Amino acid sequence: MQSSEHTQASLYTEEITLFADVIVPVAVPNTFTYRVPREYAASITAGLRVIVQFGKTKVVTAVIARIHNKPPEKYQAKYILEVLDDAPLVNAKQIELFYWIADYYMCTVGEVLNIALPSGLKISSLSKVQFNPEFDQPALLTERETEIIEELKKHQSLNYDELARFAEVKNVYHIIKSLIQKKAVIVFEEVREKYTPKILKKIRLNPFYEDALYLTALIGELEKSPKQLDVILNYLKFVPVLRTPELNKKGLEKSALTKANVSESSMSTLLKNGILEQFEVIVSRFEEDLDFVEAPTPVLSESQEKAFSEIMQSFQTKDTTLLHGITGSGKTEVYIKLIEQVLESGSQVLYLLPEIALTTQIVVRLRKVFGDKMGIYHSRFSDNERVEVWKGVVSGKFQFVVGVRSAVFLPFDNLGLIIVDEEHETSYKQFDPAPRYHARDVAVVIAHRQKAKVLLGSATPSIESFYNAKTERYGFVEMKERFGNTQLPDIELIDIKVARKQKLTKGDFSNLMLDTMGLNLEKKQQTILFQNRRGYSPYIQCEDCDTIAACPNCDVSLTYHYSNQELRCHYCGHHEPMSKTCQACGSTKLKTRGYGTEKLEEELQTFLPNAKIARMDLDTTRTKTAFQTLINEVESGAVDILVGTQMVSKGLDFEKVSLVCIFDADRMIHFPDFRSSERAFQMLTQVAGRAGRRGTQGKVLIQTNNPKQKILQQIIENDYEGLYQDEIKEREDFQYPPFTRIIKITLRHIDQPNAEKAAQALAQKLIEKLGTPRVLGPEKPLVERVRNQYLFEIMIKLEKTINLKGAKAFIAEQVQNIELSKDFKGVGIVVDVDCG
Repeated sequence: MQSSEHTQASLYTEEITLFADVIVPVAVPNTFTYRVPREYAASITAGLRVIVQFGKTKVVTAVIARIHNKPPEKYQAKYILEVLDDAPLVNAKQIELFYWIADYYMCTVGEVLNIALPSGLKISSLSKVQFNPEFDQPALLTERETEIIEELKKHQSLNYDELARFAEVKNVYHIIKSLIQKKAVIVFEEVREKYTPKILKKIRLNPFYEDALYLTALIGELEKSPKQLDVILNYLKFVPVLRTPELNKKGLEKSALTKANVSESSMSTLLKNGILEQFEVIVSRFEEDLDFVEAPTPVLSESQEKAFSEIMQSFQTKDTTLLHGITGSGKTEVYIKLIEQVLESGSQVLYLLPEIALTTQIVVRLRKVFGDKMGIYHSRFSDNERVEVWKGVVSGKFQFVVGVRSAVFLPFDNLGLIIVDEEHETSYKQFDPAPRYHARDVAVVIAHRQKAKVLLGSATPSIESFYNAKTERYGFVEMKERFGNTQLPDIELIDIKVARKQKLTKGDFSNLMLDTMGLNLEKKQQTILFQNRRGYSPYIQCEDCDTIAACPNCDVSLTYHYSNQELRCHYCGHHEPMSKTCQACGSTKLKTRGYGTEKLEEELQTFLPNAKIARMDLDTTRTKTAFQTLINEVESGAVDILVGTQMVSKGLDFEKVSLVCIFDADRMIHFPDFRSSERAFQMLTQVAGRAGRRGTQGKVLIQTNNPKQKILQQIIENDYEGLYQDEIKEREDFQYPPFTRIIKITLRHIDQPNAEKAAQALAQKLIEKLGTPRVLGPEKPLVERVRNQYLFEIMIKLEKTINLKGAKAFIAEQVQNIELSKDFKGVGIVVDVDCG
């Protein structure tokens, strides 16, 4: 007896209390340590999602970063409330990446997790629980669970805290989890496991009737009930039970029989009598998208094959290669061959696009080749769809994912290749909220950590990437010919200032542009009209007192949107009805100024009444399917002229588009930013590249007030190299990227003097250590007030030779000092590393 007691005591003393350091999706710098409950001790591991109490009342989904046995010194560790996963949904490589991003982009690891994890995998606090009215198995419940159900029936719903008080337990989560599994309660609103699998209801014939003898007897019996017999015969049409009994196990969707016009009440009788069985299966939400015709791997042309070989050769010595292929050169076919080769080797592939909705055609082409092996990760997909892709990467279902910038956070652990298509695109940079990361740069870091290769593709590469290729940090491959030897479009400049003087205009259109559109219409060819400004008119002005309608929250004019008859702010979202009179002087003489896509669409319909005109901008493509519907209309020939913003420049490939018209080139060229020439060249070249992509040479017309601008000549000659030489010299002279790293600090406050004083105090501290050449400002930005907060900016230029880690630590310390100062209470500070 004594020996047994001694053994039990030894086991008790040897039991080690485990602690978990968890990352909470909140903007706090540190991880937090929680105590692991005894029931989870054997299975707990890094990468699992857990529910923890954070603060007094907040409940959040956290991710375990580390398991250890050291209790925290500064506070009493709370218990983990619930473990959500049987196996990790976040791997060690991701956790390392989260910390790297937090460090490099000067934010907290919690902010990284908050962006990285799809919202469908997160649980938050203040959840509501209600009784499930469809629950009909009370025998499954424990005594405590029955009491809770009875209490819930008395109320419409209760939150977690109320249930915990009623049940007189601190941790009510495991009871609610059990009730959810038994389908006795419904949990809704903020606190819930947001991901719900898609469930399909199916029916099958009772396996007893898979025997020919019994099936024949059944059919004989049912001759007295013709409607029930009709159900069985229709089922046998879809599922030949006697010939292939294994198909009966898979069953048939209930909807397939309903569509066959069988009697639903007869079907219910057969189910009740056990002749048919009903069951549920969890299916992928993407199966509905798999209605595609398989296509073979494209056969590469000679120039594509050459590019493919050169890329493979470059990968022998370089981890990252830049593919500079002119518009229409057929880069996608080269990508497909590379992807196939990597997948055959057993590795994973990530293909990044700047915006999937804007490159739908590429996704369709990829799906035809890769089918259901390919996952799509995109912000317009629902929470459930994104969770399915995340879990599909973990399970190995998706070895290949096409995604937007957030796809860099997916749980890859065996990447072989990352393709960053249109690598110059600003969409790869996240501006708000933190982390303000650049997906292209993060992709290069991920590839380095997983020993994968990166291919950056663009017809108009970023200056930084081209510099890296020129200095042999990256490999470099060129594709100088259009696919099928189609010529680049013929570009013509229209001097709109001269056209106005000669009265050769209608509205703000030159006659030449309108006449050329009309001729294109007669030839049954399509036209794209580009104006990078949505809405009807950029501003409304009173002709009597010159007052311009302005946003009450921001220092910008309100944009007029004709279709909704309202004025909108494109910065804060404020909107108000269009007034019939001037709010300053009461005059009725209100005039629209400038042109947005909506106004161009309206005027074109007046000038070319027989044309079928459509518009592609943020206002017309808000829904998940709107963009695809519009693309289908253009491809089918239902649209003659497509008016659009920068959306029309991204990845579109229309057979009949032979003319591209650029309404106003000057606004982009003269934007006050060191990247304005680069961005204008990229945008105008990409838009021009939509013309004449199938055999015949396209035409591009550009309206400008100054045709002699050097950049326009470079666009005409497709002289990227000339643009690069001009830009790189200027950037070296004035110390801009790629020769320096830029960190922009924005300070904001509702009181302008407070914001300015804080900015000056911070700038002074930074100058003391970093010096005047490195610290510029503070200055007011172009838009001085946004959302009722006044802004001031400080720009820090750090040369590549400086100790970056040390410099960032110093900057972070000074920022924190300002945030903690009583003098600057309420001043918000945003740090943007490698700002756009």
